[in-house]
Amino acid sequence: MTALFARRLLRVAGMDELGAYRVLRVTDPEGSNPAPGQFAMLATAEHWGGGKDERPYLPRAFSIARWQDGEAHYLLEDVGPGTQRLCELRAGEDVWALGPLGQGFTAPRDGRRALLVGGGVGIAPLAILQDELERETGLDRAPTDSTPAATVPAVTVLLGFRDGPRAQGATLLRGARVATDDGAVGHHGLVTDLLAQELEQDAHTTVYSCGPSPMLEAVRSICATQGIPAQLALEAGMACGFGACYGCVVPRRGGGYLRVCVDGPVIDAAELDQVEAHAGAPV
Repeated sequence: MTALFARRLLRVAGMDELGAYRVLRVTDPEGSNPAPGQFAMLATAEHWGGGKDERPYLPRAFSIARWQDGEAHYLLEDVGPGTQRLCELRAGEDVWALGPLGQGFTAPRDGRRALLVGGGVGIAPLAILQDELERETGLDRAPTDSTPAATVPAVTVLLGFRDGPRAQGATLLRGARVATDDGAVGHHGLVTDLLAQELEQDAHTTVYSCGPSPMLEAVRSICATQGIPAQLALEAGMACGFGACYGCVVPRRGGGYLRVCVDGPVIDAAELDQVEAHAGAPV
């Protein structure tokens, strides 16, 4: 869970299509086992820059979406020159990676169920979180007489997307209820509508969320009003990834600032008066 503070040149194992998204798979046999919610700074080994002189881009921060057998997975969406270049990668090419970095999610306490709420490309850290929670509770194994399925705490997943092509990203997680802005898939409306329904049925939960800032602010507000613990994975522009540049700060409740890269990206919602517009996943 501790980063190796030197970037590593890694081989791309593959690039999978997932509707409007891509899943970059990178072989990382010497990497540290990441905690759910941690991220890595990525840059391609070649053609990482713009203009006639290919002036280098800054590395891009991506949540680690899955970790399997020494292979790290990252969920990408082409939203600019850096992400476009990363989406072009194919098996056999090389990528620079620094990570895992930052603070991850912590498990629910006091017998609370885990309620995962994601939006758009921000669903990425919830995938590895679901893996970890189900592994800890035994949900990734077939029920036995000693651990019947009815006694295992549930992991509930709610995901929101702009449209049908993006909603295909829901397959990154298991058993998700889906909302789409245009009604193409699932509930026609916001994922926070589904959250409100879930909390009406059972408020003894801990909410874990990542997505665009308006969604995160709505989740924070709903949970604050009902006194429900929530952990929010924020996203902000980063130049370094380890707290030196102060480019990713957000105001802390009561004064001062939090650096998303080292104090987060996962931050207890109680630490925030609001989620600022620059602190969410791209829409």
